[in-house]
Amino acid sequence: MSEPAGCSGAHGRRRVRRSPAWLGLDVLVVVAFVLAGSREHDSADGLAGLFRIGWPFLAGLLLGWVLTQAWRAPVAVFPVGLVVWVSTVGGGMLLRTAVGEGTAASFILVTAAVLGVLTLGWRLVHLAVSRLRRAGPSGAR
Repeated sequence: MSEPAGCSGAHGRRRVRRSPAWLGLDVLVVVAFVLAGSREHDSADGLAGLFRIGWPFLAGLLLGWVLTQAWRAPVAVFPVGLVVWVSTVGGGMLLRTAVGEGTAASFILVTAAVLGVLTLGWRLVHLAVSRLRRAGPSGAR
């Protein structure tokens, strides 16, 4: 019988819980990006403005989650994090274009950079913390 997610496996490795909180963290990344960009450019018209700017990227994010079945390994940097990042940026830009919103080259580059750092970043931090925990205290005498 398999162990519940979040328990140590046969090799002492902890499995990651399959929690909707991981999707929530990716959503939070996109919302933070949209809020920061809207604030920087004074372009938010309240919640409606934030939704108008953010929905294409949230749709791209969800596409990435579905394509990778991210709920199975939500913290994986590769392929999950990479595909989620690319689909968030690519899907977001395609949807923005489809509805007549701007996709200037500088916007695409900044979007790709910021969402890459944030989307891959939290996964890399999780990976580093997990490895440190597995290694245990080093040098303790």
